[in-house]
Amino acid sequence: MDEAVHAADKKFAHVFNATDPNLKPFASHGGKLIIYHGWNDAAISALNSINYYESVVSKMGHKDADSFLRLYMVPGMEHCSGGPGPDVFGEFGFSPVNDPQHNMYMALEQWVEKGTPPSTIIASKLESPNPSSAVKETRPLCVYPQIAKYKGSGDTNDAANFTCATDK
Repeated sequence: MDEAVHAADKKFAHVFNATDPNLKPFASHGGKLIIYHGWNDAAISALNSINYYESVVSKMGHKDADSFLRLYMVPGMEHCSGGPGPDVFGEFGFSPVNDPQHNMYMALEQWVEKGTPPSTIIASKLESPNPSSAVKETRPLCVYPQIAKYKGSGDTNDAANFTCATDK
C-alpha cells in the first residue's frame, strides 16, 4: 500500500469502512438495516457482505441482529445492478410492482413504520435497462442464509416456482 493511501486509511477508515460489527447504538435508536450484494459483483467480493453480516450476528447474537438487520444475496447481479440475473427490486427506488414484497425501500419503510420485518423480496429482470420495459424474469431474494430453490416444476423465470430454504 503506498504511503498516501495508508495515511488516508489510518485517518479515515473508521468513517468510510463499514466494518464495525457493534451496531448496538444504531439498533437502540430504532435503526433498521437492509444489506444486499450481487453474487456476480466483480468490484467487491460478495463474501465481504456475508462476512460482515456474520460478524454482526456473532457480536450481537442472532436474535438481536435479526431484530434490525437483513442481508439479501442477489444471484447473477453485478455491482449494484446489471448482470444476467434479476437486478431490479427497488434498490434505486423503482420496481415493476411497487409494494413491500417487490421494492426494498418500501419493505424498509414498512419495517420502520409498522414493525413488519421484510422476508422474501421479489427481484425482476427487465427486457432492457429502460424502467418501462417488460419483465422477463422474477426470482425471490431470500433472507440470508436462505437461498432460492426451484420447486421442481413450472417456469424457471417465475419467482412463484421457487421457495426460500437453507442450503444443507
